[in-house]
Amino acid sequence: MAHIQVLEGVPGIRSLVLFRPETGKPLYDLAQVLLRGESPLSEAERELIAAYVSHRNECMFCMSSHAAAARCLYGDQKNTVDEVLADMQQSHINDKLKALLHIAGKVQILGSEVTPEDIVTARNLGATDREIHDTVLIAATFCMFNRYVDGLASLTPTEPEVYAEMGERMAKGYSLPQP
Repeated sequence: MAHIQVLEGVPGIRSLVLFRPETGKPLYDLAQVLLRGESPLSEAERELIAAYVSHRNECMFCMSSHAAAARCLYGDQKNTVDEVLADMQQSHINDKLKALLHIAGKVQILGSEVTPEDIVTARNLGATDREIHDTVLIAATFCMFNRYVDGLASLTPTEPEVYAEMGERMAKGYSLPQP
């Protein structure tokens, strides 16, 4: 049960943005820009970063929903998501994405954990300043989203089919939910 009175049966961040749409709309707009806007990172990669950071933060709702969206966006390569969440370093993603996820993981701990060496490694593997920027901003944003969802104890479904349906919706973009 959520710590505040939100619409019953509405899971995760959706219930929180419906509780206070004037703050929810900018959050959804930010998610839309970060995860669906123009970027050299694919939409699947950006959802994977969101799921990875949420996994590290142990935010089951955000991890499960963004992993589901990433699976939809990866299509035939949807197993990539589960490989990364199980063991990023042993997954079959390319080394540049591993370096970016390594940076995201450091941001998840504390932004100042990212070292110049981490950036050089990512650049040497082909990461651009924009990819590094977008990775750090997605990671930082999802730390906030994770704390928002878990800090108010929003509803976290356990059924995989619920997340599969969310993933299909989220893969199309982010807009403020209607009550």
